[in-house]
Amino acid sequence: MTREEVEQKLHEFLVDLFEVEKELIKPDALLADDLDLDSIDAVDLVVSFQDLIGKRVKADDFKNVRTVNDIVDQIYNVVAKA
Repeated sequence: MTREEVEQKLHEFLVDLFEVEKELIKPDALLADDLDLDSIDAVDLVVSFQDLIGKRVKADDFKNVRTVNDIVDQIYNVVAKA
């Protein structure tokens, strides 16, 4: 999975699962402040990616995630380790 594919899937998850408006999803958008996602939403997002990629994503890797781009980076790092 390429970084672009991770980004595209994240956009799909945000729109479909969390009803985030497409226009709000930008690389520097803050998850809590701009997209109104809370910690439970973040866990759901990680689980969705785990199901998609078939790999465990460590919660510790997401402690410092604040933006859309941070999520893309972390998920891509997990995928790239394959």
